[in-house]
Amino acid sequence: MSEKIKDIVYKLAEPIIEEMGFELIDVEFVKEGAGWYLRLYIDKEGGVDLDDCQAVSNKVSDLLDKEDPIPQSYFLEVSSPGIERILKTDEDFIKYRGSEVKIRTYTSLHGKKEFIGTLGSAQGDVLLISEKGGSEIKIPRTQISQVRLSWEGIGGKEKNES
Repeated sequence: MSEKIKDIVYKLAEPIIEEMGFELIDVEFVKEGAGWYLRLYIDKEGGVDLDDCQAVSNKVSDLLDKEDPIPQSYFLEVSSPGIERILKTDEDFIKYRGSEVKIRTYTSLHGKKEFIGTLGSAQGDVLLISEKGGSEIKIPRTQISQVRLSWEGIGGKEKNES
C-alpha cells in the first residue's frame, strides 16, 4: 500500500513543486514507531534552505488536504536529499557522472559488497565505476541495492590535507 501512496503523491506533488522552481527527487511513505511519515525530498540549483522546504510543505499540504489520497494520519516532512543523496534514475547517473559514489550490492561481487569510486557511464543495465587504484568495475544494476554520492570520497581529501 505504501508504494501505491508514494506513486500517487509523486504524481500529485511533482507539477506543483516544479512550478515552484524545484525538482522532486524522491517520496517516501514509511511507518516509524506508531506514526506514518510522508517525506518529500526536493532540490534546486544552488540547493534548498529551510524557507524553501516550508514553502513546498505548505503548498503540498494544501494539495493533499484537498485530494486526500492517504487514508491514515501522517506527518509531512520536506527536506533536501543531502550531500550523500541517493542516485536512482538514469538522469541521476548522467548528472553525477564523474562524482564520487558509494555503491552497495545485494550480494558479494569481486569479494565485497561496497564500492567507492568515480561514477562512469551507465551502460544499459551496468554501472561503471573507477576505484581509487584505477581499476574499473562493471556492476550490474540488478545487483545494486543503493547508490549514493560519497561524502567520504569528497570529504576524505579535505581531511587528509589538514
